Amino acid sequence: MRWQDREGSNNIEDRRGSSGGGGGKSLSIIGIIVLLVGAYYGVDLSGLVGGNAALTQQTQTQQTKSAPSQQEQELAKLSSVVLKETENVWGAYFQKAGAKYKNPTMVFYSSATSTPCGTGQASAGPFYCPVDNKLYIDLSFYDTMKNQLGAEGDAAFAYVIAHEVGHHVQTLLGTIQKVHQAQSQVSQKESNALSVKLELQADCYAGVWGYYAQKDGLFEAGDIEEAYNAAESVGDDTLQERAQGYSVPHTFTHGSSANRKQWLQRGLQTGDINQCNTFATS
Repeated sequence: MRWQDREGSNNIEDRRGSSGGGGGKSLSIIGIIVLLVGAYYGVDLSGLVGGNAALTQQTQTQQTKSAPSQQEQELAKLSSVVLKETENVWGAYFQKAGAKYKNPTMVFYSSATSTPCGTGQASAGPFYCPVDNKLYIDLSFYDTMKNQLGAEGDAAFAYVIAHEVGHHVQTLLGTIQKVHQAQSQVSQKESNALSVKLELQADCYAGVWGYYAQKDGLFEAGDIEEAYNAAESVGDDTLQERAQGYSVPHTFTHGSSANRKQWLQRGLQTGDINQCNTFATS
């Protein structure tokens, strides 16, 4: 990706060194499945990732800030640039539709941090909280992608960020609120199916961003393939099969590898948010 000389976002909140300290740890495949259950769309994280808010606050006061590694510094810069690029694309998109895009804030943290959606920890991976319109990310997730998921590269990491921004777009459009309301009135199986549609739409929105970023010269040869590989690597079937040797479709919350790539690809090829209506498909 050609990101090094591009402008970064001002909407960054850096909590590293004051949010549990010490840096995050790579996830196991089981841990990754846990994070995919609900962390991405703003449910209460405290029950998912464990931890206690009071304990987390106590830990925060006991940690000293350590200097970030060279890789972490680069990832912070990359993330800031990608966020800025999403601000540019979605700002223009909303303006064209006669609306105003509200920029989200990206929060960098280490190990754990408190959020209005519950206690966020590195073991929950990157997630978006619709209550405060913030994206939370422990930059050590890059190593998890590389070492646990086989999804390496700047474009793969950019896809993760763009996916979370996709949830922000859904929040601004009222989609997440409607889905959460519907989920409270249906069975677990039906709730999971709604979650899949929500996540696949966020993949498609990530692709819409990628369509314009590609036109703007952000991507180089091989970057699109990196993004596709990242989308496939976090498919529910792939993760479940790696963890237990088989998949259980009715428990999917994010979609199969094939579907995640399909919807990311649709956004990348069309650049049209109207082509991302996953709720109109079976």
